[in-house]
Amino acid sequence: MGAVRSGETIRASGQRQSAAPCRASLLPGLYLVATPIGNLADITLRALETLRHVDLIACEDTRVTGKLLDHYGIRTDMVPYHDHSSPAARADILARLAAGGRIALVSDAGTPLISDPGYKLLREAAAAGIAIVPVPGASAALAALQVSALPPDKFLFAGFLPPKSGARQKAIAALAAVPATLIFFETGPRLAASLADLAAVLGARPAAVARELTKLFEEVRRAPLPDLAAAYRGAPPPKGEIAIVVGGPEEMAPEAEDMDAMLAKALAVMSVRDAAAAVAEASGRKRKEVYRRALELAVSKSPKAGARR
Repeated sequence: MGAVRSGETIRASGQRQSAAPCRASLLPGLYLVATPIGNLADITLRALETLRHVDLIACEDTRVTGKLLDHYGIRTDMVPYHDHSSPAARADILARLAAGGRIALVSDAGTPLISDPGYKLLREAAAAGIAIVPVPGASAALAALQVSALPPDKFLFAGFLPPKSGARQKAIAALAAVPATLIFFETGPRLAASLADLAAVLGARPAAVARELTKLFEEVRRAPLPDLAAAYRGAPPPKGEIAIVVGGPEEMAPEAEDMDAMLAKALAVMSVRDAAAAVAEASGRKRKEVYRRALELAVSKSPKAGARR
């Protein structure tokens, strides 16, 4: 990691204490730098200083990162590093790090390694005793969780689902019992099929589709999985970056028997209309569906008297 002068303080951030950050104050190591997921203003001051002062930036796509660097007037050299990079490319970066280099790793958007290339490089750097420094910031998964209106206290990020339906349904089934909100990334062309499989396996769980977060055409749709699947079925594939957030099993809408029990209690003290409204709000079911069932229950119990409306 390089020699430390007597009396010098080293911060966990990877910088020696100094009046103003500069290239000389940045310690050797691999810096995992989060970049914006859309809006270029969503980058931290520390990330900008790190990108400005490292010796090299390893990028998923130099064209994408180049736009960010140009926007902020950063002239640091870049080298491509992605899923298809050769072992030789990884070895070259590791050699530079071993020689005391300061290298930043960035993805096209968001936090590196989160469904992005870089894990092999990180693993080998850690095994070699190279300092690894996180420079946190934007994350599409966490941004989608925030706007989903689903419980954020426990969540599981599951990355991308398999592209083929059979494998996808098996992967979903393996997650069905996880007592947490589920977060997936998905592509536009596969979104409709993935929502259909999620609905088929998980049922009417509440969910959200978050698309193009922080960008001009940001869109968030919240509805039960079958409704979201129907909304995207047959429609042109949406463009942009997409995240799917699905409520855990405890968020599942009550089954018909549970709804009947709720309606029975409500009908004992309310009119059909008021009982249906109360149960629909409590269960998350559609009001028309609950009202229809409330009528059936009221009539079956009192066919001659008729239902109070």
